[in-house]
Amino acid sequence: MHKKIVLIEDNPEMRDNIQEILELADYDVSAAENGKIGVELVKSVKPDLILCDIMMPELDGYGVLHMISRNPDTSTIPFIFLTAKSEKEDFRKGMNMGADDYLTKPFDDVQLLNAVEKRLARIEQLSTEFVRTENGLNDFFSNLTGIQSLENLKDGKRIKKFAKKDNIYFEGDYPSFLYFVNSGKVKTGKMNEDGKDFVTGLHKEGDFIGYMALIRETPYEESAVALEDCELSLIPREEFLQLLYSSKEVSNKFIKMLAGSVTEKQEELLNLAYDSVRKRVADALIKLSETYKKDSNDQFSMSISRDDLAAIVGTATESVIRTLSEFKSDGYISIKGSNITILDEEELKNFRF
Repeated sequence: MHKKIVLIEDNPEMRDNIQEILELADYDVSAAENGKIGVELVKSVKPDLILCDIMMPELDGYGVLHMISRNPDTSTIPFIFLTAKSEKEDFRKGMNMGADDYLTKPFDDVQLLNAVEKRLARIEQLSTEFVRTENGLNDFFSNLTGIQSLENLKDGKRIKKFAKKDNIYFEGDYPSFLYFVNSGKVKTGKMNEDGKDFVTGLHKEGDFIGYMALIRETPYEESAVALEDCELSLIPREEFLQLLYSSKEVSNKFIKMLAGSVTEKQEELLNLAYDSVRKRVADALIKLSETYKKDSNDQFSMSISRDDLAAIVGTATESVIRTLSEFKSDGYISIKGSNITILDEEELKNFRF
């Protein structure tokens, strides 16, 4: 499938020339002669890349970038300015507004195609899911650091081991690191006014944790605890924020992660409000399975304290123990000490009451 490009350029000769070069290189190009038409074209075409002149009548390139950046549907599209002006203040203004690159006129065919190919390749790298291991993390940051030559981000991280039940960070602490789970299981949670834990998230190998407070630059609103022996990569706060704020690709990736977290939390709160305890225990067991099961064909089995399970469900420990006993009698699970094995995952998934 051909990559789609929107070209916004008021000079007819320049516009036709650029469009011809790109189309010869197998790009699908839609062209606009001014900024206002260009913004509407971007909304309708949803291109993979935008090439935009700066000096235009009606709406200049800065105005185009501003309007596109404000729209959630278009804010993540890579944006390259085309400009005859090379003064440093113009470059700085565009980059501060979120432009990805510049092409200074006059440029030749090779310079144009190189800039386009490089930016599209970078986006493809970042949209690909990285392998969720420490080596995968290194590859991920290698892709990212190439954007702003921040090689010290990958090299600056350190490895730390946590024993089962160790606190990784505490609610109310100010974040110093971005955490990446190399191995093991981690829970995040809050304590309510009655002193009871409520689990807000379950995390496994390949997950980032603690990034919401770090991005917002506020204290943690939850604590993180190792559910079993874990190894985490700790990425220094300053280096990560420098990368986040200097790279639109990186910020977009973490915004998507945040959006996913918010949607998931909203669903969980609705379930907590309206579902029975039995339904919530069934959902919690399925959530554990979906988060931690290595092979979809295997039976899921995990050692978990009843207090931790109650914190995930959002109910009293006694209610969880009673419900687990009922599930065992019904043949949905087996229990041996703290270990729970799911015997009938389909029944628990379809549990209604």
